[in-house]
Amino acid sequence: MPTSRYERALRGAGYRAVAGVDEAGRGSLFGPVFAAAVVLNPSKAIRGLDDSKQLHPERREILAARIRDRAAAWGVAAADVFEIDRVNILQASRLAMRRAIEMLQPACDYLLVDFVTVDLPLPQKGLIHGDARSFSIAAASILAKVARDAALVAWDHVFPGYGLASNKGYMTPDHLAALDRLGPTSLHRFSFEPVRASSRPGQPAWTGYIQPGSQQGELFACL
Repeated sequence: MPTSRYERALRGAGYRAVAGVDEAGRGSLFGPVFAAAVVLNPSKAIRGLDDSKQLHPERREILAARIRDRAAAWGVAAADVFEIDRVNILQASRLAMRRAIEMLQPACDYLLVDFVTVDLPLPQKGLIHGDARSFSIAAASILAKVARDAALVAWDHVFPGYGLASNKGYMTPDHLAALDRLGPTSLHRFSFEPVRASSRPGQPAWTGYIQPGSQQGELFACL
């Protein structure tokens, strides 16, 4: 279970706005990757914060509302599928995180990040499985997950037949079967091999990342 020990230690060291940062949707085959940044208010506790993957969807919705109401600052942002296919999912995740952090008002002065680093001139600490160790990262994981799930429910009406409302674009048997039957949509990630394998003649071909030497295998190193 996450705790506030990292945030308390950093406040004790003089930092006043410690932001937890996390993403949602890195392993999905469809749509943007979302990220959130949250600065919790130590005087307004939120009970039940946990890794979003461990929470029932209804519980996530309740906690997301409490986070938005009680946090000192929060931001939710995304990197779209075209950015993912251009720079790879890891770099796109970092881009979404940076955008979420830049939305914080007031600004933060320290970052707690789930595993990765963010391209900002701020002191930061990467925690492996940070959403299960830090309250603020757990809060960020909840906001990012709730925002992305809502987007996938909306896209399910735009792209029927893929089960996006239920599988959220991940590599589930029903999603793979739909890709095989229908082919990919314009918002599928063509840099991901299962999507390319289901492409139809005439669809745009993915031509590789802009960074020399990027490999598909590195995309899932942090999942």
